[in-house]
Amino acid sequence: MYFKQFYLGCLAHASYLIGSKGEAAVVDPQRDVEQYIKEAEANGFKIKYVIETHLHADFVSGHRELSDRTGAQIVFGQKAGATFPHLPVKDGDELHVGGIRLRILETPGHTPEGISILVDNPANFDEPMKVLTGDTLFIGDVGRPDLAGAKGYTAEQMAGMLYDSLHNKLLALADTVEVYPAHGAGSLCGRNISSETSSTIGQQRQFNYALKPMAKEEFIKLMTADLPEAPAYFPKDAEINRGGAPALTEVPCPTAMKSEEVNQHVQNGVVILDIRKGGDFGNWHVPGAINIGLDGQFASWAGSLLVSSDPLILVTDEVGQVDEAVMRLARVGIERVIGYLDGGMYAWDKAGLTAVKIRQMPVDELNAQIAEHADLQIIDVRRPAEFGAGHVPGAINASLTEGITDVLTAVDKQRPTAVICGSGYRSSAATGLLARAGFTQLYNIVGGTAAWINAGFAVEQPEQATACNRS
Repeated sequence: MYFKQFYLGCLAHASYLIGSKGEAAVVDPQRDVEQYIKEAEANGFKIKYVIETHLHADFVSGHRELSDRTGAQIVFGQKAGATFPHLPVKDGDELHVGGIRLRILETPGHTPEGISILVDNPANFDEPMKVLTGDTLFIGDVGRPDLAGAKGYTAEQMAGMLYDSLHNKLLALADTVEVYPAHGAGSLCGRNISSETSSTIGQQRQFNYALKPMAKEEFIKLMTADLPEAPAYFPKDAEINRGGAPALTEVPCPTAMKSEEVNQHVQNGVVILDIRKGGDFGNWHVPGAINIGLDGQFASWAGSLLVSSDPLILVTDEVGQVDEAVMRLARVGIERVIGYLDGGMYAWDKAGLTAVKIRQMPVDELNAQIAEHADLQIIDVRRPAEFGAGHVPGAINASLTEGITDVLTAVDKQRPTAVICGSGYRSSAATGLLARAGFTQLYNIVGGTAAWINAGFAVEQPEQATACNRS
């Protein structure tokens, strides 16, 4: 048996190729599918099935393109309601790939149509070797139950299904069965996912907080308490996957734009997306630009912070990054990149156009500023759970995905404002958004809370926290 995990850090997404005796199956493919085709060809496999464990909401899948290019049959759980030809599967169904048997377990809870896939031992079909759990069971966590609102279920109902799937199906497997989920740390489909990308049922039984012995009612309460807001792009991507996305070759290519043309688009309100690192963005950027660095979890944050229907113009000092950014944006359903700034910020400067700065403040200076300037306000844009674990004294929590708009009415835009996150990546994005909203004295904290703690400065305890008032 041939088995390979493909891990895409930008989306914290894992996909798989399983092969045997000239045939293969791909599970949960990302939108750009060339790597699966090349891997299968290199190992003498013909891709027979493209299996989706559920309708992914956090990224656009490449199942349609992969099927069109290889002739593979697309497989979904029977409740997915996919609108293209596919094989709907249910509990106990079997798929044969060469000498391997794949068995289907219906494991709803993250989504109603969710399935897990047992990979049986070729030498003994009664002893499954691996289970691909999709978003039902992660390493160190389980799937969120609140991302299927449009399907007519409450989070509590979904959490009840999840409990049954975990305890009646997955935890009934032997401790030696290897666990391979669809996501790792950083995915918004869970809350506390480990950085490990595989495990065993036995290890998860022992260490996964959500699998500790508890009554169903207690589990439901645990799974539905303090859930972060679901990113706005999730329902759109799920529906794209239900109908099947077009091939990446159909996504329009952006054109090189001179500085004057970009400036005219700026005047007309077109969103400028600066994909450089935060420090470069802070040094100089196009007025009104939003910074989402290509070096981080770019696609997830782009999907969360941008409106997919808005036209975008990219800014980078490395033209080779343009195609990479276009592909990553397409992975989350953003396909309207109309152009990029030809020559980057150097061309912008040479054209005599105004560039703006956001000062990058190190943590030792922040510590001094707190002591010397009572007027300084600090906005921490991490998620509430991160903020609650410890933060800079006096900081206000306004998470980048769900609280940033609330802060606009809770603080004074004219006061000096330091923005901090875990490392400086999210805070750089937040400074761009706050500048667009009219904040006039912004500072991005270099290294974020991690640098603050490593420097040995005081950390405020959770019970002392300050938060924006929210309805």
